[in-house]
Amino acid sequence: MTAQLIDGTAIATKRRARVAEAVQKRIAEGRSRPGLATVLVGDNPASEVYVRSKRKACAEAGLESFGHELPRTASQAEVEDLVARLNADPNVHGILVQLPLPDGLDEERVLNAVSLSKDVDGFHPVNIGRLSMKGREPLFVPCTPAGCMVLLEEAGAPFKGANAVVLGRSNIVGLPAAMLLLRRDCTVTICHSRTKDLAAVCREADLLIAAVGRAEMVKRDWVKPGAFVIDVGINRVPDASRKSGSRLVGDVAFDEVKEVAGAITPVPGGVGPMTIAMLLQNTLHGAELADRG
Repeated sequence: MTAQLIDGTAIATKRRARVAEAVQKRIAEGRSRPGLATVLVGDNPASEVYVRSKRKACAEAGLESFGHELPRTASQAEVEDLVARLNADPNVHGILVQLPLPDGLDEERVLNAVSLSKDVDGFHPVNIGRLSMKGREPLFVPCTPAGCMVLLEEAGAPFKGANAVVLGRSNIVGLPAAMLLLRRDCTVTICHSRTKDLAAVCREADLLIAAVGRAEMVKRDWVKPGAFVIDVGINRVPDASRKSGSRLVGDVAFDEVKEVAGAITPVPGGVGPMTIAMLLQNTLHGAELADRG
């Protein structure tokens, strides 16, 4: 048995095309072009790459992008003042503060400063709080967990009554992913470094989301036959056969797990493209919120 490949690149391309079409319709109707502001503090190379890719995606979908860069030495007040200016700018419908912030800055205070109606990352405590509460709806859902749900939907995963296991309890992926699965009537288990007999817990999963940042941790014998496996991990491992001397792998041992899973995402080409697609979708939603006043 070889698993169905969940092609995140293809699914994200369709989502981005829908956003581009909606943007053009807005403009034709005389409404504003959605705008995303990115805030990059310091000179983290990985963060710089992520921000460039997000701004490129905006351009391709017809969104405005406003890049703001502050030095590593920027104070808490300077970062928060920038966020306040972006909150007040009617051309900005989404604000993305690239994480992690340099040491010495209070990440929670910065995220709290982002207007709830422009929180396209979905990290504001109020949005996360609404996500976790029954009968409440957040204005925005974090992009990577939202992308995971779309991938499961596109693959035909059953949600109602399914056993879902999330490996990892980060605020960015693990916890919001678990809450989204709970909203779809799954029975959810969140695993972490203190979980006893982790492999046994994973073997009970009909739906498995791996987001721990440990290369190829999830092995074939961890996975229930026919399970849907979403691999959020991005890990660089040595590979002498590559010109770069390394390659990217996920948290799942793909080559062996694909022989038992029912469906699985690759790395790269799985969850990564969906994160940016959902960011564009959230920014479009921010513009729609602004239309309502």
